Amino acid sequence: MEISSKLHTIDWVILSVTLIFIVAYGTYVTRKNKNVTDYIKGGSDSKWWTIGLSVMATQASAITFLSTPGQAFHSGMGFVQFYFGIPLAMIIICVVFIPIYHKLKVYTAYEFLEGRFDLKTRSLAAILFLIQRGLAAGITIFAPAIILSAVLDWDLLTLNIIIGFLVIIYTVSGGTKAVNVTQKQQMVIIFIGMLIAFFMIMSQLPENISFTNALEIAGASDKMEVLDFSFDLSNRYTIWTGILGGTFLMLSYFGTDQSQVQRYLSGKSIRESQLGLIFNGLLKVPMQFFILLIGVMVFVFYQFNASPLNFNPTANEEILKSEFVEEYKKLENEHIKIENDKRLLFSDGFQLEEKERIQNLNKRDLELKESAKEIIKKVDEQSIKKIESNDKDYVFIHFILNNLPRGLIGLLLAVILSAAMSSTASELNALASTTAIDLYKRNVKEVKSEAHFVKASKWFTLVWGLIAISVACVAKLFDNLIQLVNIIGSIFYGNVLGIFLLAFFIKFVKGNAVFIAALITQVLIIGVFLLDWLPYLWLNLLGCILVMGIAIVIQLFMPQKGEKEELETIEVN
Repeated sequence: MEISSKLHTIDWVILSVTLIFIVAYGTYVTRKNKNVTDYIKGGSDSKWWTIGLSVMATQASAITFLSTPGQAFHSGMGFVQFYFGIPLAMIIICVVFIPIYHKLKVYTAYEFLEGRFDLKTRSLAAILFLIQRGLAAGITIFAPAIILSAVLDWDLLTLNIIIGFLVIIYTVSGGTKAVNVTQKQQMVIIFIGMLIAFFMIMSQLPENISFTNALEIAGASDKMEVLDFSFDLSNRYTIWTGILGGTFLMLSYFGTDQSQVQRYLSGKSIRESQLGLIFNGLLKVPMQFFILLIGVMVFVFYQFNASPLNFNPTANEEILKSEFVEEYKKLENEHIKIENDKRLLFSDGFQLEEKERIQNLNKRDLELKESAKEIIKKVDEQSIKKIESNDKDYVFIHFILNNLPRGLIGLLLAVILSAAMSSTASELNALASTTAIDLYKRNVKEVKSEAHFVKASKWFTLVWGLIAISVACVAKLFDNLIQLVNIIGSIFYGNVLGIFLLAFFIKFVKGNAVFIAALITQVLIIGVFLLDWLPYLWLNLLGCILVMGIAIVIQLFMPQKGEKEELETIEVN
C-alpha cells in the first residue's frame, strides 16, 4: 500500500480542524493590536504558564518531533546530554538577564547593547541574530514539508510555500500575542500526541515483551547509553559538551536570541517571566528524554517487525526505476536476513550471552545502510528530483503512517505540524521585531506614529516569511535536521553571548573594542567550524571566550581617543 493512501477521512478531519483552529484562534484573539507594546511585547500581560509553554513551544519545532526520534533510533539516548545545560542556563538568565531587560523596558535584547556600548555594536548583534535565525526559520518550514511530501506525494517546493504562508497569516495579524496564545494550544496537542504515540508503540510489541524487556533489547544494541564521561573531542555528545558547551548555547539562545527573549519580555512582571523560564528548565530535559525514548522504542518495535533498508520513500521509489535496482535488492535481501536473525534472538527477550552476536549483526546492518546511501546518491545524480540519502528524519513518520490506526495518524501529523507552526511563528515574529526596532526604528530620522511601526513590523514579518520560505526551498536534510539547526546557532551564539557578558560584567570595555572583537571572533569561529577542529557545541564556549578575551586585550592595549583617560582613572581606583 502506498504511503499516501494511509490517510483516511478521519485523519484529514482531525488534521484540518486542528490547523484551522490554531490559525483562526490566533488571528481572532489578537485582532485589536494597535500599538507596538501590544504587537511586539504581547501587551506585557502574560502569565508564567503561558510564558513557560511559549518558550518551550518556540524551541520544540517539528524538527524536534521528526529528528529526535530518528536520532535515538540510530544513535540511542546519548543526545539527551545536549540539554543538560538548560537548568543552569535558566537560573543564570533569571538572576541576571531578566531583571535588566525588565528594568530598561526594552522591546528587544539588542536595545540594551546600544546604551551600554554604541549603535554599531547593537546593530552587529542584531544582524548576527537575523542571519542565523533567518536560516533556522527556513529549516523549520522545510521539516514539516518533508512529512507532507511523504504523505501526499506533493513536491517540496509547493509544500514549503503552503506551510510558510499558513504561519505568516496569524503571525502578521497578531504579533507576539498571537504566537503566545496559539502556542499553549499547540503544546497541549503535542503532549497528548506524544503520550499516545508512546503507548501505541508499547501496545504493538509482542505480548511477552514488557517495558523492561524492551529496555534490555535496546541496551543490547547500545541505545540506552545515556551518559558519556569521556573527554573525546571527536564525540559530539558527552556529559562535558552538554554541561559546558550546552550551557553556553542555552545561555545564548534563551538569553540573547530575540525569538526566546520576546517570549518572556511579554511577562506581566519579573516574577512571572522568571517562573516561566524555571518551568521550562524543569520540564525541558524530561520532555526531550521522553521523545528520545520514543525513538528507542520505535527501534525495539522494528526488531520484531520488518523495516526498510532506507526509510525515505522517495528514494526507494526512484531506485526501483534506476539501473541500480538489482544491486539495491541484494542489499535489501541481506538486510531482511539480518532482521530475521535478530527476531529469533529477541523472541524470548534478551539473553546476556547473545549481546556480541546482536552487535555484530547491527554492525553489518549499518554497513548495508551506508552502501544503500551510496546507491541513492548515484540515483540522485541521475534524477531530476532531489533525493535525500539520509533517512533519520523519516524514521518516526514511517512508523506513524504504517503502524498507527485511523485518527491517530491525523493527530500525530497535527502534533508535528503544530510544532512547526509554533516555532516558525516565534522566529518570524522575532525577526520582524528585531528588524523593526533595532534597524528600522533606530535609524529613521522622522517622528513616526505607533501605528506606523506596527504596520512596519507586519511588513517585516511578511518579508522574513518569504525569506524563510526561500531558504526552505533550497534546504537539504544534512546529517540530521535537529543537528543542523543547532550547528547554525552554535556558529553565532557564543559570539553574541560574549558581547552580552561583556556588557553585564566587564564595565571598562567600550563599544569599539567589542565591535572589533566580535568581527574577528565571528571569522575565527567560522574557520574553526569549516576546518572541523571541534564538535559544534564547543563553538559556543570558544566564541564566548574569544570575543571577551579579544575585546579586553584591545581595550587595555589599544584604547580609542577619549577612553585612555577613563582607563587611567580605573587603574588608579
